[in-house]
Amino acid sequence: MCVPLCVQNQKVHTMNVNTNIILETRKPRSDGKYPVKLRLKYKRERHYYTLRNKKGESIYLTESDFGKVMGDRPREDFKKLRLSLNTHEEKAVKDIESLPVFTFEKFERKYFGKSENITDVISALKNKADLLRNEGRISTAVAYECSINSLKKFTGKDILEFEKADAHFFNEYEKWMLKNDNSNTTISIYVRNVRTIFNEAERTGIIKHGLYPFGKDKYTIPGGRNVKKALTIQEVGQIANYSVKETTSEHRYRDYWLFSYLCNGINVKDIAQLKYSNIDGDVLSLVRAKTQRENKANQRAITIVISKEIGKIIDQWGNRPGTPNKYIFPILEDELTPEQVYSRIRQTTKLINRYVSSIAENIGIVNRVTSYTARHSFATVLKRSGASLEYISESLGHSNLATTENYLADFEIEEKRKWAERLTQF
Repeated sequence: MCVPLCVQNQKVHTMNVNTNIILETRKPRSDGKYPVKLRLKYKRERHYYTLRNKKGESIYLTESDFGKVMGDRPREDFKKLRLSLNTHEEKAVKDIESLPVFTFEKFERKYFGKSENITDVISALKNKADLLRNEGRISTAVAYECSINSLKKFTGKDILEFEKADAHFFNEYEKWMLKNDNSNTTISIYVRNVRTIFNEAERTGIIKHGLYPFGKDKYTIPGGRNVKKALTIQEVGQIANYSVKETTSEHRYRDYWLFSYLCNGINVKDIAQLKYSNIDGDVLSLVRAKTQRENKANQRAITIVISKEIGKIIDQWGNRPGTPNKYIFPILEDELTPEQVYSRIRQTTKLINRYVSSIAENIGIVNRVTSYTARHSFATVLKRSGASLEYISESLGHSNLATTENYLADFEIEEKRKWAERLTQF
């Protein structure tokens, strides 16, 4: 739920773009504060932008303080903050009215003062990365920055003109990436970022349609699908029963991996963001962080029954006391910046991968085991146990069955031999 500023502060423009300063109350912090954001609404689509103070820090307020700030006669510090928030909105209104045709992309470039820097592919990628960082989407911003670094290394230049980034260029870039031991997945991620830039540049008139290098009879981005390396339930059992010294890092990060596996394969970011408020009796419910942003209109909640094994991991490593607004695990804490959140989650993922891959190697598991393996193993174990594709899809939080199929590894060779033998039982 979002609390609007107040009716008289809403501005309706000739382009039918509405602006509001809102208190976004979907994710409360333990101190009872919520982020203050600028909300734009255009043709039923809403975009939210984090508002920051002069130090670059996100602005957080309680509902009570937000009401005082936006009241008829705010006093002292509330009055100063009200003037600051009004300045943010007034700039947004001015930037919107200066646009001949409104799009969210054009507004963002104007509002964040980056439009004059977009002259080529590299500068456009940099602008996109900056916007993503401002929205707190650090991991996606890092992916764009990786695309920048890779293209600079390939070309040996800091500038890549849109005209030169044609189908031939990307074919040569792909060959170079493969020669340097990059996977199709990496190539796909980097080039899809560039394709997004071309799409935005075409929509905003920076380039003409004829310069678009992707599509039929042009450059085709390679599929990023890897061979899924799911574990059997016996191998998962070996990891679960592996002898570890109590309360050590090996014990902790092995348990985090098991928690992911047991909890429908949720990733480390979702584990880190879990709070005790996600627990209701013996049920744990959440909406994956990825789904919250990508599928706002179709957010499927994941419901997990807290088994004895899950409960033991929470009891062993969970924060105490378990108050509703407290994170379950000591990975994140309130007051962290988006960059700090990203760093904590990344470090936790590295430690999980380090300890679990070492355990797997000691057990004799051939393939390297990582945090991602837990998700594939969860889905594949269900598949091998006879669960329906629909049930697995629901458990993973997917919006369609095709996505689920990509997570399911092939049956082990022994299973294939069994079915092959049945074909000859005339």
